[in-house]
Amino acid sequence: MGILLSETTTDAAGYNPILMIVVWVIVIAAMFWVMGGSQRKEQKRLNAMLADLQIGDNVLTTSGFYGMVIDISEDSVIVEFGSNKNCRIPMKKNAIAQVEKPGAE
Repeated sequence: MGILLSETTTDAAGYNPILMIVVWVIVIAAMFWVMGGSQRKEQKRLNAMLADLQIGDNVLTTSGFYGMVIDISEDSVIVEFGSNKNCRIPMKKNAIAQVEKPGAE
């Protein structure tokens, strides 16, 4: 504790070791902030996509299945899969990876 309260010491090259530790902590914190920024951006895009989801939209699920939304509730959807229209599966909205509006290319 006495070292921290006493006058700052420098080594033979003139570097302050406490200052170098502070600089490295700032650099590492900045790297985490930049990496988290891309995740926040992707999460905003996903939330906007799910908020704009409508009945009749074609979707790609996270498991790789293509289907059409036939019903939407608060946090889940019912997706119809296949050409015979017999396979209807309820799933969470978070299981949707992509949305394609009908008529859009």
